[in-house]
Amino acid sequence: MGDANRALTSEEKRVLERLRTITKALPCIDVVRDGFGHSTLRVGKKSFVIVGMGEDREMHMAIKSDLVTQDALIRRGPWVRTPYIGQHGWVSIAIAGRLNWAEIEDLVHDAWRSVAPKRLVREVEDTKH
Repeated sequence: MGDANRALTSEEKRVLERLRTITKALPCIDVVRDGFGHSTLRVGKKSFVIVGMGEDREMHMAIKSDLVTQDALIRRGPWVRTPYIGQHGWVSIAIAGRLNWAEIEDLVHDAWRSVAPKRLVREVEDTKH
């Protein structure tokens, strides 16, 4: 089991700051630390992004996706099926090194839409038009 009280690494802080920028237009997001020391982006009680140390002791970002998207991402890499929750479509990527932030932004927005209440999704879509 992870350490819920461990300090955030500089990599985690960098990724969380970038995620704050990506999600600034999306309402009702909370970032909470779970019992494993992961930082979890949530809408209400539903998680859609998790940042923290994986079983391999490296920092990862996990994003909720659908099973079709998950399959496509895993087939081409560098994404992998997230341990324990991958059966629900979650994908993970190591956060060390270069990340494709345009792709991550699309995935994060899709993940938020998949867990947010429909009224919030409508509000965001109405402000785009």
